Amino acid sequence: MLFAIGSACFLVGPFPGFVQAVGAPADGMVFFVGSIFFTAAAFLQYLEAASADESPVQERGSTRLFCFAPRRIDWLSSLIQLGGTFFFNISTFHALQSGLDSGQVDRLVWAPDALGSVCFLVSGILAYLEVRGGFSLRSEPSIEWRIGAINLLGCVLFGISAIASFIVPETGSIVDLGAANWTTSAGALCFGVGAILLLREGSDGQIKSREPAASSGRSPQP
Repeated sequence: MLFAIGSACFLVGPFPGFVQAVGAPADGMVFFVGSIFFTAAAFLQYLEAASADESPVQERGSTRLFCFAPRRIDWLSSLIQLGGTFFFNISTFHALQSGLDSGQVDRLVWAPDALGSVCFLVSGILAYLEVRGGFSLRSEPSIEWRIGAINLLGCVLFGISAIASFIVPETGSIVDLGAANWTTSAGALCFGVGAILLLREGSDGQIKSREPAASSGRSPQP
């Protein structure tokens, strides 16, 4: 739900009609609030990965805040994604400031936005590789694969948006404002769809956990 709310903010924020209706300061606040929701969701996802059972001696259901498992692709993907959301917090916060020249905008807004997009792209690739088991398309697509693929597409679109939103120092104009806006909205839409599918995946998992195990005739542990 947190990812879905953050995606909704980044979906409506770039619309020209929305900016004209609410004004630039309010529009900037929508982006900043959306980045906070992204960070909250990414933190919970990281917490889930860090608390995943690694050995039979670990207490079931225990939560760990700190963990170092660079060989686990789920942990690495979640950590990088969390770092990306922090960069978006920085870029959207500085974008609320007025009176910045083009150089300051590139340094305070564009640079962390670009770094956040890179983090999202790397995280999306790692997550896709984990759920897909590589780039092979031979296996049957699952809901996990669809979520990974849609989120990866969103990461690519965010990366394009970052490139298109760079302000050329010589002219003081954005490389391509139209492309920056529509790729931001399209990327956010992908993240929103992925979040909705994640809700479905979670509900399907709960249903399956209540079904009796076919091999032993016993119900799985909750």
